[in-house]
Amino acid sequence: MTPPLSRLAAFVSSHAPARFGDRILGTYDAARPGPTFVIFGGIHGNEPAGVEAARVVLDELRRLELPLRGRLVGVAGNLAALGGDRRFVDRDLNRRWFESDLGRLLAADPALDGAEDRQQRELAAFFEEIDRSTDGPAVFLDLHSTSGVSAPFMCMADTLRNRRVALALPLPIILGLEEAIDGTVMGYLTERGHTAFAIEGGKHDAPATLQNHVSAIWLALVASGNLAAGEVPRYTEHRARLEGSAEGQPRLLEITYRHPVAPEDGFVMDPGFWSFQPVKAGTRLAHDKNGPIRTPRDAVMLMPLYQAQGEDGFFLGRPLSLTKLRVSSLLRTLRLEFLLDLIPGVRPHFGEADRWLVPASVSEGFTRDLFFLFGYRRMRREGVWVVFGRRRPGFLGRTAARPGEVDDEDGP
Repeated sequence: MTPPLSRLAAFVSSHAPARFGDRILGTYDAARPGPTFVIFGGIHGNEPAGVEAARVVLDELRRLELPLRGRLVGVAGNLAALGGDRRFVDRDLNRRWFESDLGRLLAADPALDGAEDRQQRELAAFFEEIDRSTDGPAVFLDLHSTSGVSAPFMCMADTLRNRRVALALPLPIILGLEEAIDGTVMGYLTERGHTAFAIEGGKHDAPATLQNHVSAIWLALVASGNLAAGEVPRYTEHRARLEGSAEGQPRLLEITYRHPVAPEDGFVMDPGFWSFQPVKAGTRLAHDKNGPIRTPRDAVMLMPLYQAQGEDGFFLGRPLSLTKLRVSSLLRTLRLEFLLDLIPGVRPHFGEADRWLVPASVSEGFTRDLFFLFGYRRMRREGVWVVFGRRRPGFLGRTAARPGEVDDEDGP
């Protein structure tokens, strides 16, 4: 049974305005058991639609006194950047969410904090309180928008718990994006055992982006068990909006390439690209100080960078079949990872859990695809090896389930 919201409300009250200010957008609790659902918007300050969408849904819940199961909390991310309509002030707040980085930050003198350091301290305290006041995993929905034209879509760390909620929404799902970007807040929350996924609602300034976010929140509340479809006002309208926005787009994509950028690169995206646009091998996409940048193979464009700040020039992906995803879920549920041991030269990484050492010479093609089926989408080079890794969380950062509990691979 979910504890009453009073403890969390007392925490919020005791830290505002001195620490949280307007960070807590609102809370709603109908005193019925169910999961904690957190709407998280504005971790990038030039993406305010998620913050406004959380307010819209909270207002409607209160006005209609809907019978929510569990509790709903709306949270704003980067308050310092939201006030200036910029992605960040000193650094991207949606990075450095590793336990090691966070530990160093919390051990440092707060007087030396930069703008995002202060934001991260406050958010970390909020996440800790969610953990303490929740009996089981919470659901986190992180709302974003894009600098280029895009249909709405979802992305998530590839765990079975995340898949179950994501597949209930009629939006394209991008696999591998969270694994391609290091240190995201959703990755951090996933590794703490929560359900955590992000929705890109559309272009920053597109009128439809706010409505896409609002519709996505309502459908996610149904998918997570907080509301029944019949309890959501205009449920069919919300579902139809998302279905229409995503019409013609592939249901599933997996990331095959990320183009990282740094300020000194002089990266400039060529005009006219948009998310889900097919691009042919050899197409010029952008240029930097080293000259033109072309796509290495036929692919699908995702999130071309059309703003001054950002560390990702663009992503490329390829369609993935639902059948392949179902096979992946079956393999992981049945714990058939011993099959990986049959690949010549492959061996477990004895220094790290959920990591495999693969000879670089056999790390592409069939081998890579097989590891992807088991959720091993994180890849790094170590000499002659490629290390494949995945997230396999335990609730509140535990690496394994306690007696009587189930971990993510067995979860409901």
